[in-house]
Parts: sequence; C-alpha cells; structure tokens
Amino acid sequence: MTEPTVYELTVPGRVGFKFPASDVPQVDLPAGFEREELPLPEMSELDAVRHFTRLSQLNYAIDLGFYPLGSCTMKYNPKINEVTSRLAGFGLTHPRQPEDTVQGNLYLMYTLQEWLKEIGGFAGVTLQPAAGAQGELAGSLIIRKYHVDRGDTQRTRMLIPDSAHGTNPATSAMIGFDVVALPSDERGNVDLEALKSLCDDRLAGLMLTNPNTLGLFDENVAEVVRIVHAAGGLVYGDGANMNALLGVFRPGDLGIDVLHYNLHKTFSTPHGGGGPGSGPVAVSEALLDYLPEPVVKIVEEGDDETPPLFGFYRPAKTIGRMKAFHGHFGMHVRAYTYIAMLQQEGLRDIAEKAVLNANYLMHRLKDTYTLPYKRTCMHEFVLEGVWKDVPEIHALDIAKRLMDYKFHPPTNYFPLNVHEALMIEPTETENLETLDSFADAMLKIAEEARTNPELLKNAPHNTPVRRADELKAAKDLVLCCYPMDELQSK
Repeated sequence: MTEPTVYELTVPGRVGFKFPASDVPQVDLPAGFEREELPLPEMSELDAVRHFTRLSQLNYAIDLGFYPLGSCTMKYNPKINEVTSRLAGFGLTHPRQPEDTVQGNLYLMYTLQEWLKEIGGFAGVTLQPAAGAQGELAGSLIIRKYHVDRGDTQRTRMLIPDSAHGTNPATSAMIGFDVVALPSDERGNVDLEALKSLCDDRLAGLMLTNPNTLGLFDENVAEVVRIVHAAGGLVYGDGANMNALLGVFRPGDLGIDVLHYNLHKTFSTPHGGGGPGSGPVAVSEALLDYLPEPVVKIVEEGDDETPPLFGFYRPAKTIGRMKAFHGHFGMHVRAYTYIAMLQQEGLRDIAEKAVLNANYLMHRLKDTYTLPYKRTCMHEFVLEGVWKDVPEIHALDIAKRLMDYKFHPPTNYFPLNVHEALMIEPTETENLETLDSFADAMLKIAEEARTNPELLKNAPHNTPVRRADELKAAKDLVLCCYPMDELQSK
C-alpha cells in the first residue's frame, strides 16, 4: 500500500492552523520577494500529525532496535541526558551572555575538561571542536604549528596505518600533509619495520587509531610511540574508540601527544543525522599553548564562602577558533551528566562490558564466518561477508537480509584491508538476549546463503523501500516528497 504524501492529502480550504492577527504594522515587500503561488498543503492538524507520525515509524531508531555499526557506534542515549540538557539554565542561555551570568555553564565546561584530562591522562582539553573529524583537524593543525614554531618546516609527512579511521588521511591531506599509508602486520598491528623505514626528518607524526578499526589493541603500541618520538614526530591518538579503554588505559600515560574524544560514541551524546557532534581535543604539556580558543579556566579562586569565578582564556600560541562560540554546549551537558552518573567505577564497567559483548558475538560467529584476525578483540570485530562455496553472495547481501530480521546492518566494506568486511560493534548497552537474537539471525543468513541465495540477493523484502541503488542515491539526491511508488521508480 502506498503511503500518501502531504500534498496528496490537500483539500482546498481545509485549515489546521490560523495565524493570530498581526501586532505590527503591515508593509509591502520589495519587488521580487513575493511569490504569486506558494503550494503549501491545506489540511487539518490531525491529518498532519498522522502523516508525520506515519513517516517517523518508517525510520529505524536506537529506541527501536540494535545498531551493530562498527566504528560509528550507535548506542543508547540515556533519557536523563536529555532532561539535563533542557534545564532552563542550560537550554535557554546564549553564548553572548556576560560570563558572570553563566557561571554554572562555565563550571560544567571546566569540570568536563578536567574529567576528560583525567580519563585520558593529558594536561589540557578544549571542548570546541564540533565533531570527531573536526577534532582530528584541530589536532593535526596543532601538530603542524608545533613543528613550524620549532623551525621544522620540512616535517610534512603524516603516517596513517591502513587500520585507521577513514577520516584520518582526509584530515591530514586537507591541511597539506603528505599522507603515507602504513601496512598492518599479520597480527593486525602497525608493521614496525615499515614504520621505521618512514621515520626520518620529514616525519610530522603518526595518526594512530587504537584500538584500531579491526577492533584490535596494537600489541606494540609503546614501541610505535617510541619510534615516532625518536624521529622527532608526534603521535596523534584517534580516541573514537575510547569506549573500549575507559578506566583501563590512559593514552597520555603512554606518550600520546594529542587525542580527540567522540562524545557521541564514548559518552552517549546523540549520534547520526548529521549532528550535532562534539570532538573535544586533549593534549600533552608541550602542546597546551596551541589549543583552540577559548578554553575555560578559573580566573579567581574561591574559598569556603565564595565559589570560584570562571572565564575564558586564549592560549598563547593557539591555532585559533574551530567554530563559532564555545562548541556544542548541549553535548557537553549530556556528556557531563553521563560521567557524573557513572563515575570512575561505572566508566570502567562500560569498557569491560563493551569488550565482553564484542568477544561474545565474535565467538558465536567466528566458525560460520571468516575471522581474518584470530585474536581477542576489543569493542568491535571484523568478519568477511563472503564464502568460497557461495561466491555470488557478498557482504552487502548479508547486510540487506539482516534488515528483514529487524536489525540495522553492521558497517560494510570497511576497513579496506579486510575483504568484504562486516564490521560489528555491539556496545556495552545491549543485553544478552539482543546479542543472541542478532547472532541467531547472522547464522540463519549464512544457512540461507547456501540453501536459497536469491533470498539474500533480492533482500530486503519487508522494508518500506526495497534495495536501492546506493551510489545513485548518494549522487542524485531526491529531497522532494513523492508518493512511494513514484519514489521507487526514480
């Protein structure tokens, strides 16, 4: 049955809302600003509510089911986060207010900075970057400015392991670094011999995702850091996978120089739909002066009777602003709430359960699907979505068939160093029953691949929109409202 669009529901003269009488003088618009016809839908409020509610129910959501997206974690966002972010003192303030009127907000930002410093083992933090990728950009700019200030202008080479997040090479290239790929060894670690061969006076740094996108903790990470530092380079830590390390491992203690956090991934702020994101950046002592401005600090110490006074400061050698104002403050409130509720013991519990859940799923699936790196994983793992005895079935077919079992597909075809990759991350928030249901579906699909491969090749069968041409969808966006049958033909 084709769902009706708003425009199909239009009945001339039907009204769902009446504007009140204007309380300002009427004026004529300049020529060219008025349109003769504006085909807005004419319908009742009830029809409009039902239409948009019906549309919302066609979407998959974390509140409805499991999102096993590797690398781009989609985990449950506690509703208490939404309550606190909407408190009037947070939700109704404006970034241009005088600092003395938003001391509670500044206290929250300062405390979150301090907590993120402690969690990662760093000397300072900026909350300004608007997303993980912009955090990478900030960190890369810091590394470049550090070398330029020291006169090392020849240091333009940034090393990127082939198991890194895909944004790492893009970020480095954007600011002018020469991007050089580093291969992995047979265990999924950075290849140490390849690393040594590339460490000379042209080395600016290494962008290391650890745990990497194979879901593996680099067994030689201390040696990797030592080699890069010995050559005069800096180590950027992609902290997007910190949810596997909380309370267990602090990258700063190992000598990582700069790292970004994904608040949406590790600290449960919303993720998806284009934002808002938040990618705070933490740095070592040597890089404190390069942090983006502004950073919150205590400008006047308090005492037993008077609270401290907070304000913003501009680091001496700052790379400048990364965006307007002070970052996505609503995300800061949500992350603060999450950390405050869980505290030290709870944060470690996140990491332990994330790792436990991933290893449980991996154990259930590793004998049916090919597991390229046979090691204990961290928060995620990667399978090959193809079998030699059914070569016509691919990872995409498996992913599409999962939709018929009411699961969001895992990440497909990434990382690039695994053939037909299926990248699976269960997160710590999923229970055993959900994990077993997902594993059962994956095992059933493996059986279907051999007994009825056409079932997979034509999947999904039970979704509002069947298999789309995803390349065409990305390059030829349809942003208008069409009837479903007409949309299917486009």
